[in-house]
Amino acid sequence: MKMIQNDLLLRAAQGKPIKRTPVWLMRQAGRILPEYRAVRASVSGFIELAQTPELAAEVTLQPVDILGVDAAIIFSDILVIPEAMGLPYEMIEKKGPHFPEVIQTVQDVQNLRIADPETDLSYVLQAIEIVKKELDGRVPLIGFAGAPFTIFTYMVEGAGSKTFSKARKMLYQEPELSHQILQKITDSTIAYLKAQIRHGADLVQVFDSWAGILPPAQYSHFALPYLRQICDAINEVPVTVFAKGAYFALEEIGQMSCQTVGLDWNMNPKTARKLVGENKTLQGNLDPCALYDSFDNIRKMTRQMLAEFEGKPHIANLGHGVYPDIDPEKVKCFIEAIKEFSN
Repeated sequence: MKMIQNDLLLRAAQGKPIKRTPVWLMRQAGRILPEYRAVRASVSGFIELAQTPELAAEVTLQPVDILGVDAAIIFSDILVIPEAMGLPYEMIEKKGPHFPEVIQTVQDVQNLRIADPETDLSYVLQAIEIVKKELDGRVPLIGFAGAPFTIFTYMVEGAGSKTFSKARKMLYQEPELSHQILQKITDSTIAYLKAQIRHGADLVQVFDSWAGILPPAQYSHFALPYLRQICDAINEVPVTVFAKGAYFALEEIGQMSCQTVGLDWNMNPKTARKLVGENKTLQGNLDPCALYDSFDNIRKMTRQMLAEFEGKPHIANLGHGVYPDIDPEKVKCFIEAIKEFSN
């Protein structure tokens, strides 16, 4: 395996000494970059782009070359897992994902298969291999998957939602069926992440994007056990858990066998550190909307954010994905400020 030249992210994830704080951004490969939009315009839609390994690799590499981030993250989508399990989705322009069929019955659950990543998700694995070759050891490559509960919400609801009331109703009315779905998703996700690692991912992140919609007791019952299974199963590379909105679960996440805990912008780093403990790396957590502010204010807020994490292992990031209409120069300002102020 080729030595990684800039291994700041890996060292930070492992809690090792680093010369400065590493930085990358969720959704760094995407619509903020004109170069991405040019590639995107060459295909029929998002799904074709994600399923064409050469193009997915190209847009994965763009932020490394253009923005100067300390890691690449493979260009894909969390919803490739339900598709690989037999539940295909569409990406509707300006509306988001849509599932023509959803999970409602015992028979629907029985029809779901455990994904075989080498066949069902080979396009992601091929993209990873291309990226690793093109990176040539410059920076690490992050693999990822959606957390079981977040994937469950889409498979039952059929689309994004303000409340996910259909999915949440199933948790209350059919808890055993819900657990069966969640276990199948978990088994598929573990196989998928392990395949990403075999093909070259240097660390992986699990996105629980809708964690914050559940009350604490339900999150403990329907989400945390499956996150724990994933963390226990992945021991080849560092694992990051990012549970957006689930500040109430930070202490329990801190007890999992992950190395890094991601924080959204509503989470206080000092409070999170007390809950998570001393042994984890924290990741985050500037408000993405802060990048709409002036260059001077972005620098001030970045410096303030770094001070909140100072003295303990930290990976700089936003508190969620960068918004598509943010000026790339503002993104560069944030990245350069991290490099300057954390040196």
